[in-house]
Amino acid sequence: MDDHPEYGRSDSLEADVPHRSESTVPCCRICQLDANTETRGPGPPSAEQHTPSPAHTEHVHGESAHDAPDPDGHGGHGTHTDHSGHERLFKRRFWVSLVLSIPVVFFSEFVQDVFGYTAPAFPGSVWITPVLSVVVFAYGGVPFLSMARAELANREPGMMLLISLAITVAFGYSIASLFLEGTTPFFWELVTLIDIMLLGHWMEMRSVRQASGALDELATLMPDTAERVTEGGDTETVPVSDLSEGDVVLVRPGASVPADGTVVDGESSVDESMITGESRPVGKEPGNPVVAGTVNQDGSLRVRVTETGEETALAGIMRLVEEAQRSKSRTQLLADRAAGWLFYVALSVAGITGVAWVVASGLNIGVLERVVTVLVVACPHALGLAVPLVVAINTSTAAENGILVRDRIAMEEARNLDTVMFDKTGTLTKGEQGVVGVSVASGTPRGDADSEAQSATGRSHGAGPREEAADVRAWDEERAFAVAAGVEGDSEHMIARAIRTAAQERGVQRAPASNFENLRGLGVRATVDGDPVHLGGPNLVEKLDIERPPAITAFADEAGANARTVVYLVRDETDIVAAFALADVVREESYRAVEALHAMGIEVAMLTGDSEDVARAVAEELGIDQYFAEVLPDEKDTKVKRLQSEGKLVAMVGDGVNDAPALTRADVGIAIGSGTDVAIEAGDIVLVDNDPVDVVRLVRLSKASYRKMQENLVWATGYNVFALPLAAGVLAPVGVLLSPAVGAVFMSLSTIIVALNARRLGGLDLTA
Repeated sequence: MDDHPEYGRSDSLEADVPHRSESTVPCCRICQLDANTETRGPGPPSAEQHTPSPAHTEHVHGESAHDAPDPDGHGGHGTHTDHSGHERLFKRRFWVSLVLSIPVVFFSEFVQDVFGYTAPAFPGSVWITPVLSVVVFAYGGVPFLSMARAELANREPGMMLLISLAITVAFGYSIASLFLEGTTPFFWELVTLIDIMLLGHWMEMRSVRQASGALDELATLMPDTAERVTEGGDTETVPVSDLSEGDVVLVRPGASVPADGTVVDGESSVDESMITGESRPVGKEPGNPVVAGTVNQDGSLRVRVTETGEETALAGIMRLVEEAQRSKSRTQLLADRAAGWLFYVALSVAGITGVAWVVASGLNIGVLERVVTVLVVACPHALGLAVPLVVAINTSTAAENGILVRDRIAMEEARNLDTVMFDKTGTLTKGEQGVVGVSVASGTPRGDADSEAQSATGRSHGAGPREEAADVRAWDEERAFAVAAGVEGDSEHMIARAIRTAAQERGVQRAPASNFENLRGLGVRATVDGDPVHLGGPNLVEKLDIERPPAITAFADEAGANARTVVYLVRDETDIVAAFALADVVREESYRAVEALHAMGIEVAMLTGDSEDVARAVAEELGIDQYFAEVLPDEKDTKVKRLQSEGKLVAMVGDGVNDAPALTRADVGIAIGSGTDVAIEAGDIVLVDNDPVDVVRLVRLSKASYRKMQENLVWATGYNVFALPLAAGVLAPVGVLLSPAVGAVFMSLSTIIVALNARRLGGLDLTA
């Protein structure tokens, strides 16, 4: 069965992709640093200037890129940014700083006094702590100091500025204590603070890494070479980049179409699901358009090129993916907001403390110690880990439940979702044809096409009453599947596979068939039990000029109303003995997912490149609130944006290349794990088990994680509310005075409490 043109539709895919001019936003703190470096060149290019080609540039941040930030490294994000370098930066510096911190802590006098041991003394041992602390400060603290400059330049104090303030004060005071009598250095607190912050930001960068690899995966859909037809009729292999408008290329079975064009010779079916979302192969004949990156299935095609390079539909999708990535709105982290307020509070309390103690006791070393204690106590140990620890545990808990978190901001946003938009093919459905109904001429239809048609009693062509009665008894559902599976035994067409699978599921053995013959555009023919048997669509019935029995007619009409494909089993070129209804099979999990989302007060929408009839049938079957049919890739992106313009927080769930722009445009992009690499790379969240119900689990986990973040932030900031007045000396009149070292211990205890609270998230039950 080489070709069934009636199974698909031939929609053209426009390559005209509109550009949108929107302000770009730094996608992580290091990008924000680069974007705000004073020596940076002109601002980001406009949407018209920024048009990435399929062979886009990838800028990988290495260690050097952040030791001395290069203002041109990002070019305003005009190039494709790989954030894995940011993760490597903090990972490397954490491990180096941790190793150097061990002897600092071991030789610290305060730690020795607390734990009651004496470190070995040898020539130069007194310098181990200060020297290594200077190295840790210079190596591990530089990223925070650099990013603090960006916050300062933006007049948006946050975590980086608060961390930089704390480590700078701790460093300065500890160095000064080496030369001032009556002071106690706490280098150990300096290095442990830097270690903890590096660890927290390593985890943060690992989770915030964006889906830049989507563009690489899109580029792989395009073949590197094409077979161009010469004037003499021969073919020559040339790079795709050498193709020009008007060239004719040969596309062999199994090959990808190298450029947008029009078929000038040959007939075949083309898999366009990765571009248009159409679940069925689309029949192609002279005059039909084809799209670059789609895969030819059966026969050979000769295609006249109409669009090449960046003018192709695939390049347009790539532009949409890049644009949607760049235009994601910036979400302020709770910890950053809390740190911003704490920065002002710390400075205010430190200033008031200094003035009050100078007035009370005069300017002396004790005043300096009070001010330093306030600033050290304000140091965000717990605050810096409050969110990253929850994120890390959230990520592992999600993975245990088949949910891979690629973007932690998206995970945080999932708790507020009010609309989930599913792609149909491969997401709500299995993305493959399956037999959903069958009717035999002798009885009532079975399966999903529940027709109430009466049994066929009319005479078949050339059959007498006795012969007809025998046929009615012989042709039951089991025999229909056995014969159909036998006829389709050697075909790899998706409809043939669907019939064989349905027969196998019913435990029906294939009938022996011989003399197989493909009838292009009609179906197939073979000999079974000595009789010629045909299997094909409406074109076959019309060609053979056969009248359909009433039961078969009613069955086919109902199947057609539900946008299902019908193929007929014909005996001896005269009698239609059975009909099969095929459709893209809806996943059993989809029913539960839609019901559970509705129970949570979340609307469900559906996008598909399929026809209006197909979309309506699936939407009604699942109880979906709204659907969009015959949607092209740029329109999918637009549909998501339309819902967002209505004030809705939208999640997009998809599995194909055509879903990539919508996945990146959505507030939360959720990719089905069995989908294409492009969809997975473009998604913020990946559902490994291909289970739509995991969307429900995702929302539940997001809500629980957010509660933990709030609890941790309340504790971390609450600790400061309690400790800052003590550090300032409000209880000094009653003999309670908090030293910098004791303040540092309290701060460490708050970190432990935050960590223990975050661990409780690991026991969350996400059973849906």
